[in-house]
Amino acid sequence: MKVIRSVKEMTATSRELRNAGKITALVPTMGYFHEGHLSLMDKARELADKVIVSLFVNPIQFGPTEDLATYPRDEKRDLSLAQMRGVDYMFIPTAGEMYGSGFQTSIEVSQLSKGLCGASRPGHFRGVATVVAKLFNITRPHKAIFGQKDFQQLLVIKRMVKDLNMDVEIISHPIVREPDGLAMSSRNTYLSFEERKSALSLHSALKLAEHMIESGQNNSGIVAGKIEEHIEAHPHTKIDYVFIGDPDTLEPVNEIKAPVVIALAVFVGSTRLIDNAVVYP
Repeated sequence: MKVIRSVKEMTATSRELRNAGKITALVPTMGYFHEGHLSLMDKARELADKVIVSLFVNPIQFGPTEDLATYPRDEKRDLSLAQMRGVDYMFIPTAGEMYGSGFQTSIEVSQLSKGLCGASRPGHFRGVATVVAKLFNITRPHKAIFGQKDFQQLLVIKRMVKDLNMDVEIISHPIVREPDGLAMSSRNTYLSFEERKSALSLHSALKLAEHMIESGQNNSGIVAGKIEEHIEAHPHTKIDYVFIGDPDTLEPVNEIKAPVVIALAVFVGSTRLIDNAVVYP
């Protein structure tokens, strides 16, 4: 496995791989790998001749009060795990390498970025779209793998690729969960023992909603109310949003007649967690 830290070297390597006829797959990450990240690498390994993993904690997708400075990092461990998963190239740039002096360009996917996490984290998806576009330009992958846990992010990236005619196929990968159902996240390490027990309410609320909808309940307001009631019954929880809507457009729906995405963002203690499920009536 080769570690590359400069944009110039990564660009040159990507060009060489393309010219040699190699199919490449990119897994963009912010590091502190867990099984969710590793499953994306496994998928990339299945689909491509060469796997590139980027490790970059992107400063422009964090708000001024968010956890950029304290975001968990362990590069040595990440490199070891990536190598064991058969990754060919690790691209680990600094913020200065990615955003040079005078950087002033951004990409915004306007409609899909408005609600859900976009409402409570203004500018977040502009930062995500911008860095992903840069990573695509630098690594020139044929395919890029993204997890469905960040459902809105996945739709934003797909829309950006379609709208800007980017030559990359976006592959979505299912949410990877702990044995007790908690969606894997680097931020789970922030949770205390008691908070982690309450964090399980996100997954159990989704299962409750799924059961309601499959049993015939088609009023999204009633389903959302039950989700909120369930989560708020657990200590240390504060709901950011409960969303039920179209899984392609993220438009809210009142009557559930077709598949919907149920997306949650909940503060457990000071840690903001997200989870989602696509449910079929």
